[in-house]
Amino acid sequence: MLKHRGFPGRLPSTDFQFTVRRANPKGATPITRRERYRDRRTPDKQADAGFLKALWDHFGDEPFERGNLDAGRLSWLFGREVLAAEDPFDPTSYDALLRVDETAARISFPEVFAAGEDAEVDADDWDEDSA
Repeated sequence: MLKHRGFPGRLPSTDFQFTVRRANPKGATPITRRERYRDRRTPDKQADAGFLKALWDHFGDEPFERGNLDAGRLSWLFGREVLAAEDPFDPTSYDALLRVDETAARISFPEVFAAGEDAEVDADDWDEDSA
């Protein structure tokens, strides 16, 4: 199982897990598409957004190996913002390739991408003479 170095282990100041420490000896937990209903709790929505931001910051739109990424957290995004990057896709493999669907992610979680765009605009608008 590949361990993604530098990837956050959890959402800061919460118990929402993003990675697992070691491989399950019984096999990897399958990744399945979970339905996200409108009445989900705000912390759950924030965990989804935080996980997607971590995926985007770490991998961008490039395919990535599942490795030690938490199957439960991936399942909340799978089939929408996170897609299989190989055919056939094995949802129970730590070696399975995934990718972030940027178009779907920008629609579902615009705040994840807005923060990066604002930072770039602020850096470009910096006036050295006003300091």
